[in-house]
Amino acid sequence: MSKEFITGSFQRMKSTNLSIVLNLIREKGPISRADIAKLTKLTPPTISNLTKELLVEERIVEQSLGESSGGRKPTLLTLNSERHHIIGVDIGSHEMNLILTNLTGEVKHSIIQAMPSSVKKESLLSLLTKSIRTMIISAPEPEKLIGIGVAMHGIVDVAKGESVFAPNLNLHHIPIKDILEKEFGLMVIVENDARAIAHGHQWFGHEKGAQDLACINVGRGIGAGLIIDGELYLGHDFISGEIGHMAIDLHGPTCSCGNNGCLQTFATGPAIAKRMRAKLEEGESSSLSVMLGDGSCSEITGEEVFEAAKAGDSLAQQVLQEAGEYLGIGLTNLIHIINPEKIVLSGGVINAREFLLDTVQETIQKRALTEKAKKTVITVSSFGSYATVIGAISLVLRELFSESRSFR
Repeated sequence: MSKEFITGSFQRMKSTNLSIVLNLIREKGPISRADIAKLTKLTPPTISNLTKELLVEERIVEQSLGESSGGRKPTLLTLNSERHHIIGVDIGSHEMNLILTNLTGEVKHSIIQAMPSSVKKESLLSLLTKSIRTMIISAPEPEKLIGIGVAMHGIVDVAKGESVFAPNLNLHHIPIKDILEKEFGLMVIVENDARAIAHGHQWFGHEKGAQDLACINVGRGIGAGLIIDGELYLGHDFISGEIGHMAIDLHGPTCSCGNNGCLQTFATGPAIAKRMRAKLEEGESSSLSVMLGDGSCSEITGEEVFEAAKAGDSLAQQVLQEAGEYLGIGLTNLIHIINPEKIVLSGGVINAREFLLDTVQETIQKRALTEKAKKTVITVSSFGSYATVIGAISLVLRELFSESRSFR
């Protein structure tokens, strides 16, 4: 056996052990060296050497003393969360949201950039680059920046870092990763928004470390991010989770994809607004009926339906409950396919959860095959409007903390 092979094998083992220890400190910290040794099954001298290296590299820091079980109080180790900063970007249909966080996801700065009503590939990339540059200029310590995570709707080729198709913007083949890496010289990760949300919840949220999880983003479209056996599931051609195009009614409304009766023709913001307009035009009574008189019925939005429902409008409440029933049907189908332990809902439509969730859960309880499936946990994202950008941040962190990558 060659000396080079022995040395290489040792270095790979050391790198793997460093990664194991660093991730354990990230997940469990503050934690003592003794507890790290117990959990990793590595010897105390090995833990001492590895943590010393991590301290020298400033990846971790020593914290206040922990509780003693009889001897000297142990020194606790925790992640050096301020060692690096990351930019997260959510490219939406109407606005671009950017945040800058530390390694634990604490938001240090944020920017909201309005999107023009009509945008082309070149102008989108220009706006994205300009917005990130503005964020960097205003960052408290720009030298700490180590990566950029970008999330957007539609089909994303994760390997290339390319938006293959963004239907709400009607744009194809946007080379986000190439452009941003050349412009800023930082690592760039690009992902579908719903998948980013799922990874963010598994990394930071109440679902931290989840093995089987589905995150559903409901806004102008409907997408799902799936965690299966602890891993973010991409699918063969990166189209996993496109449940908005799951057929619910073969004779239903025509979807933007060209098919009829897709889930997102029933349960998205535009679908809710369209159903409300149809009911008003049929003569049903609502506080929004005044819009018929001034000719603005065609401009009713999902947000206006929600506001009317909150004010006690029974027709608006009915429309939202109907959307909840269709969403419940779609989620039941998803439960029957992947059987997640938990489903987390996010997106603009979920702001109307007080009128949606009961119907969603009642539909699942009525339609799911087994008693356990009927009791699948359905909850709302704790990240609110930050769900997508926090997800984008987490994707960069996944790369940083992988055993194959060193960051200094």
